[in-house]
Amino acid sequence: MLKIVLISGKRKCGKDYISERLQRKLGSRSRIVRISEPIKSEWARKLQLDLDALLSDGPYKEKYRRDMIVWSDEVRAKDYGYFCRAAMEEALSRQQTPYILVSDVRRKNDIRWFRETYGPERVITLRLTSRPETRCARGWTFTAGIDDVPSECDLDDLADGFDLVLANDEELDQEAIDHLLDRLQLQYS
Repeated sequence: MLKIVLISGKRKCGKDYISERLQRKLGSRSRIVRISEPIKSEWARKLQLDLDALLSDGPYKEKYRRDMIVWSDEVRAKDYGYFCRAAMEEALSRQQTPYILVSDVRRKNDIRWFRETYGPERVITLRLTSRPETRCARGWTFTAGIDDVPSECDLDDLADGFDLVLANDEELDQEAIDHLLDRLQLQYS
């Protein structure tokens, strides 16, 4: 049965890092899906931008982030599941895997779409937290219009609404990743 892990957290809290660590342990039985990929693909096509640079974790993406957020919010206002659906259609068009790790859930409507589409029994929510000083050490600086808008803050009031919350301030060893997989009820052997 397909299981979908929705991973959320603030910028620079380690969403990609944890997703990649989980995928390494799960191997070919898992796939990482990023809701941001169809957003960035459409934005790059629309403005004739460098998609690879937009998909990276560098200054190029940051230059366009605010406008991309505004545009994607306009699309979501018409169809809240638009980008979730596009990301999953792409992922499911490839080889089927029992586990999907969605590494960049940012809104309540993202969670809503996955639960409505796949059923709550197949969806697990994982919230990553990191102290501001940890995030700063990873390169984060507060940016008005980015860190104080729904794409960053919509899930802040769901503290009790996640299946699992993980503080990601220290380097997680393999034992911690194994423990996380057990708590997520994902088979990795």
